[in-house]
Amino acid sequence: MSETQAAKPAAPRRDHPRTHHGDTVNDPYAWLKDPEDPATVEYLKAENVYTESRTAHLAALRKSIFGEIKSRTQETDLSVPVRKRGWWYYGRTEEGKQYGIQCRLKADGDTPPEIEAGTAIEGEEILVDGNELAEGHDFFSLGTCDVSPDGNLLAYAVNYSGDERFTLRFKDLRTGDDFPDDIPNVFYGGSWSLDGSVFFYTKVDDAWRPYQVWRHVLGEHEDKDVLVHQEDDERFWTGIDLTRSERYLFIVSGSKITTEVQYLDAADPTGEFQVFGNGRVQGVELSVDHQGDRFWVLHNKDAENFTLGWTPVEDTAQFHEVLAHDEAVRLESADAFADHVVVSMRRAGLSQVAILGSDEGQDFGRLTEIEFEEPIYAVGLGENPDYDSRQIRLGYTSLVTPSSVYDYDIDTAELHLRKRTPVLGDFDPADYVQYREWATAADGTKVPISIVAKRGVAADGTAPCLLYGYGSYEHSIDPYFSIARLSLLDRGVVFAIAHIRGGGEMGRQWYEQGKLLHKRHTFTDFVDCAEHLVGVGWAAPDRIVARGGSAGGLLMGAVANLAPDRFAGILADVPFVDALNTILDPTMPLTVIEWEEWGNPLESAEVYEYMKSYSPYENVTDVRYPSILAVTSLNDTRVGFHEPAKWVAKLRHESPDSDVLLKTEMEAGHGGRSGRYDAWEEEAFNLAWVLDKLGAAQLA
Repeated sequence: MSETQAAKPAAPRRDHPRTHHGDTVNDPYAWLKDPEDPATVEYLKAENVYTESRTAHLAALRKSIFGEIKSRTQETDLSVPVRKRGWWYYGRTEEGKQYGIQCRLKADGDTPPEIEAGTAIEGEEILVDGNELAEGHDFFSLGTCDVSPDGNLLAYAVNYSGDERFTLRFKDLRTGDDFPDDIPNVFYGGSWSLDGSVFFYTKVDDAWRPYQVWRHVLGEHEDKDVLVHQEDDERFWTGIDLTRSERYLFIVSGSKITTEVQYLDAADPTGEFQVFGNGRVQGVELSVDHQGDRFWVLHNKDAENFTLGWTPVEDTAQFHEVLAHDEAVRLESADAFADHVVVSMRRAGLSQVAILGSDEGQDFGRLTEIEFEEPIYAVGLGENPDYDSRQIRLGYTSLVTPSSVYDYDIDTAELHLRKRTPVLGDFDPADYVQYREWATAADGTKVPISIVAKRGVAADGTAPCLLYGYGSYEHSIDPYFSIARLSLLDRGVVFAIAHIRGGGEMGRQWYEQGKLLHKRHTFTDFVDCAEHLVGVGWAAPDRIVARGGSAGGLLMGAVANLAPDRFAGILADVPFVDALNTILDPTMPLTVIEWEEWGNPLESAEVYEYMKSYSPYENVTDVRYPSILAVTSLNDTRVGFHEPAKWVAKLRHESPDSDVLLKTEMEAGHGGRSGRYDAWEEEAFNLAWVLDKLGAAQLA
């Protein structure tokens, strides 16, 4: 060990037996679960010192990557304004400031105003300045920023720890003054009543499950707030929304596989909510939106990929189908406007947006898909608060095209590019090439892979490769552009996304094949994708680093055990690596909700044994692991810091010769550090480590 290198930490092992389904298992690192234990904090800090010493040789590279990200980013910038009633709303950033500023401007015309970034904006009103709110704090997050329908009031919520429990505040936009109302421990979101006299908000229970909807009358003390709805089934989350039409309030309660909707006239905020349709039916998911005298309903009853139709407002159990179930098309959402519906869907691994309109003199039934030229891309509905608008705001990106904002004209079927995120310097999208490959899984399933590389990088089996994966919750990892990723591509690294089962890229069945007792498909698909990249020459066999976060961190831990020789390194962000122990503990945040995703090992010996067979922490052995960097945050509510801490401690004990590092952010939550410059520094640290393990750190 060099004089400057810190000693490798070794967490003390303490007896902590766990008994279940006949097993008596000692968990020697269970004590790391307590963030209030000085020994835990001391251990985490020692790991940070060790990680810094082991990566000190990358300091210059980290500084270079941070500089590259910063120099390519237009630091003073603003979003494309979006219209609501008589105002244009937008956000902007200023050079040298960590956080965004939310603003509005009086509307004049239907076309977004041309505002030059960095210039004084006459008539601008600042709604929320994150930099002012964050002053004096190491962490800041904005959970809600919602203007009342009449434009006079603002509800906003702040958090200073990263634990995603916010304090709700209110501001009179006519005077700029805050109301005295401060409501602690609220969840994201919330909704105004139509007249702005009432704000509905959600609270979480001890397991961080949003389970209560409360009604707050502006100006009254929190003690007078009324509990409107309490969700007692611990499998369900609940929340409240105001429809785009501003006619109805919806309370939506949902588990992983079941949804219930209740609705109320937004002009009658003290009225009683009514249950929509047939109420809660186990295994049936639905989403509802309002339009005129009907509710549009997307549901999966007897329709795996969902079907779309409507019900009369006066009889919500009377369903009229408009778009039938299609095995090749997953309907994902339906957003209602005054005289059309925007349908978001997915076909052959690509996201798509279509307009459902009415033929002249007839009912709805004409579906017009919006087309784009690139073969690989991601598109989705942007911010569209104007119910009467004849233009639809879209967000678009690809692996080579920076995030773009389009307005689609309903009447002319034309796309208008409003903004493409600027990338400064000598960036030219033509310098990069994207590809789609299909790996063959062990059971014959074709798994899509999205690939991007610098033009000129040959598929000759010599290139270093970063392979990213997630594969849970039907969450699709669509192709997306990243300024930070350019620091890899310009050094000759190939970047690939494995669209593995458990995600939603290929429809609902893709998700079903990667959950519960089929979960191992997620892990084997990822390894098969790595093998495919080697086989077709997009990756050198000894130069692949894997990356994933959260549930994708579970993927990282699982493939480390499954195929330790395949990867040169594994970067695990906030990794869910102690899955079995967490799912066995119903007092932990999210556990009961997660049983419909992973299974309930408390009630099923089969589920217990299956989870035990893949849970990363349970399956650490004495093999030589690839280099591992686990990154976590002390105040993470979603995946406790103790999971990667325990995992690293066990890896060190079972495989002392393996290169394993743990980095803990001591003032952050699930998303890491909150300020944008801090986040760039964090990503520069990660990418420098990746380049080092790929043998590409020295390349310009």
